[in-house]
Amino acid sequence: GNVRDRDRLMRALTDVNYVIHAAAMKQIPAAEYNPFEAVKTNIMGAQNIIDAAIDCGVEKVVALSTDKASSPVNLYGATKLVSDKLFVHGNAYAGDHNTRFSVVRYGNVVGSRGSVIPFFRQLAESGSTVMPVTDERMTRFWITLEQAVDLVITAFREMTGGEIFVPKIPSMKVTDLALAINPGCEINVIGIRPGEKLHEEMISETDARRTVDMGQHYVIQPEFEWFDSSHGTALPDGFSYSSEINDDWLDVPRLQAMLDD
Repeated sequence: GNVRDRDRLMRALTDVNYVIHAAAMKQIPAAEYNPFEAVKTNIMGAQNIIDAAIDCGVEKVVALSTDKASSPVNLYGATKLVSDKLFVHGNAYAGDHNTRFSVVRYGNVVGSRGSVIPFFRQLAESGSTVMPVTDERMTRFWITLEQAVDLVITAFREMTGGEIFVPKIPSMKVTDLALAINPGCEINVIGIRPGEKLHEEMISETDARRTVDMGQHYVIQPEFEWFDSSHGTALPDGFSYSSEINDDWLDVPRLQAMLDD
């Protein structure tokens, strides 16, 4: 099926209790080059999921988001920000129906499709002593597949509807990743691609005003009158969660251990 096809979704969601929405057009260059396709999949597809879930009586939906949805500078991030808004407000749109929607937002999944890791490994295995990096200052959030799955399960367990769950995960420098895969290599700076940030952000300073610290993760709370916002610890004024100012960093040895796993 296809998330663009609402009728097919109606069939797929019949007698389903829980939905994890992971369908997306996710690669930044592809979205920049095919903007209308990205909108159809990432935004209209989200609306179709919401409508079909409500009409089919689904209990809970967790949608997968991205750090690029916070203060977006590229089309992919912008479409995912709209998608996040749709899923949050889908809880009001559901009216008297019992379907509830929440979002999980995290950084780059180690080794996922489109990740730089397979590219760097291919260069190292071919004997290259030079690794291309877009900018030496570039930092990213990194999460393992297991951590990403755990966050989705946590969201299903804790959600009441409208929350955006953000994990506490480490940051890394792209230059350190290159050195972890190809020790002693030379770094060749090739310049930032269109729509690419130097650093990634998961909670903006504006969103932080309605975000709470839940220990292992943060929750961006919705602005609903009925939402119980008494849980968690409020964040300090001026807080933002960005990859270059993180408290937890993956150095070369930690990156090598993660890559070995």
